[in-house]
Amino acid sequence: MSISQDPVRAYVTAVARRAREASAEMARADTASKDRALIGLAQLIRAHRDELAAANDRDLARARSNGLGPALLDRLALGEAAINQMAGGVEDVARLADPVGVISDIRPLPSGIRVGRMRVPLGVIAIIYESRPNVTVDAAALCIKSGNAAVLRGGSEAIESNRLLADLCARALHSQALPEAAVQLIDTTDRAAVGHLVSLPELVDVVVPRGGRGLIERLMRESQVPMIKHLDGICHVYIDEGADVAMAIRIADNAKTQRYGTCNTMETLLVARAIAPAVLPPLAALYLGKKVELRMCAESRRILAQAGTALDEVKDASEEDWRTEYLAPILSIATVAGLDAAIGHINRFGSRHTDAIVTADYARAMRFLREVDSASVMVNASTRFADGYEYGLGAEIGISNGKLHARGPVGLEGLTSLKYVVFGSGEIRTT
Repeated sequence: MSISQDPVRAYVTAVARRAREASAEMARADTASKDRALIGLAQLIRAHRDELAAANDRDLARARSNGLGPALLDRLALGEAAINQMAGGVEDVARLADPVGVISDIRPLPSGIRVGRMRVPLGVIAIIYESRPNVTVDAAALCIKSGNAAVLRGGSEAIESNRLLADLCARALHSQALPEAAVQLIDTTDRAAVGHLVSLPELVDVVVPRGGRGLIERLMRESQVPMIKHLDGICHVYIDEGADVAMAIRIADNAKTQRYGTCNTMETLLVARAIAPAVLPPLAALYLGKKVELRMCAESRRILAQAGTALDEVKDASEEDWRTEYLAPILSIATVAGLDAAIGHINRFGSRHTDAIVTADYARAMRFLREVDSASVMVNASTRFADGYEYGLGAEIGISNGKLHARGPVGLEGLTSLKYVVFGSGEIRTT
């Protein structure tokens, strides 16, 4: 079958073309209309909570029968708290300042002109994601507020939840005379749809993938459209010498065990040699009590053995462990000489996502912030805070560990770009 005859490609192209047309309307939409649409969407989510729960139950039942793992089932589930959080997140986005059209950095120049920069929408944003139906609403809300059009391609495991949520988005847009095509779901589970969507640079401006390594690696190979992405979430907590032991234990516990299947969960714990005998034994007991599998360097094992900790359930860490995002109750632990070694380990093995230091020393904290090359770097806080909602962005469309345009959790500003604007009074160039 030729490309021109491919019905999936024709369908995806039609969706993207409608999104392109809608993006022009969204770019000129006023803030009040966008905010009213968002408030309406939040109300619709709450009003249809029972239908959402029923659709999600059908998705969950199908996912279990297909053998979906616990981490993905956790991401797929839409309980009452998750539905309330979705609605609240939309309202949070509505309360945020509208970045579109804001002009900044205006400065007069010797020629007489004044030069500034204006924030403008990116245009059409394709979001490709797995499992999490809340992404449908987060992405839609952020795209609406930032004046973009969203093309959503969720995973087949969440198709019923996503269909209903996308329909609610369309209703909310329609209520304010905004184009329903500003939020569209690719309503097919055919995997070919993804390949077609990322091969339309004339219609799609940015691709945001949210999913496992396999999905993102595929898109890195196939996409003809620029991407906002991160490949892995290999996050570290480093416990520095002299750190408050109780604080260190609390942070390291939360960073790993508060939730296992997220990209901001700690995967490697680094402990300074000087504090390791005080902090490793209680942490190991805590993790083992929560059924977390520990993979340790030889020095960490010796420290635990000297403290009388049973090592039957502790495994030796390999170099591959330092490079692995587990998304599971598994943790790598290394004892390091100190701050320099910790920074070196993170920059060598990390994924430039999120890394934290627990320390009582301001100067050492500042060195960690400057020298760790990650999108989010933290002092005395859990890596689990690396999230658009927790950062005050209302929601996030994804997390980027790249260095161009957007970095870290991507909210409203990350969905806009800057263009130069020039104001004159008849000036002409003479040289």
